[in-house]
Amino acid sequence: MTLPSNGLGAAADRLWCRLRLDRLAGGRQAGYVIREDMLEHPDTVRSFRWIRWLLVAETVVGLTAIVVAVLLTRAGETVPWAVWFRATVVLLITLTLYVFAWRAQLGYYWAYQRLRLFSRIFPIVTLVVAAIPGLYPFWMVIEQIVFSLLMIGIGDVLTSDHMRSTFPKPVRREGA
Repeated sequence: MTLPSNGLGAAADRLWCRLRLDRLAGGRQAGYVIREDMLEHPDTVRSFRWIRWLLVAETVVGLTAIVVAVLLTRAGETVPWAVWFRATVVLLITLTLYVFAWRAQLGYYWAYQRLRLFSRIFPIVTLVVAAIPGLYPFWMVIEQIVFSLLMIGIGDVLTSDHMRSTFPKPVRREGA
């Protein structure tokens, strides 16, 4: 999948590469990129389209939580610190997931693995925290359940047979 030589995406990729962020984020697997024909496969393209839409939905959920907290505060209600913290963290996590999805869509195995890992861990953590009695108001518990369901959806797309065969585990080199 060759990037156009102009545009925001190409500029972001050049900056990302110049700063060697793949090496920082991907470790020893930073340079492992899947085959271009697999990136252009219609099922791969469709999978990443679904992931983008699910991430947009995650962003809407996160922004909605902040808007609700602001509206409640303006109405004179006390919004617990945990709500503000949670809403902010969800947005930051979602931004991180956008980066992983972007790099995975360019074929970077490390980004696919990170996205897949987070799509498994975050729903569990979120649901466990949501189950703590009295920590969050009911509306925030619902937000966390929706967040978890969207993350599970991303995980489901990433663990499809096609995506697992598109992103095969790198072969370990002798002496590595």
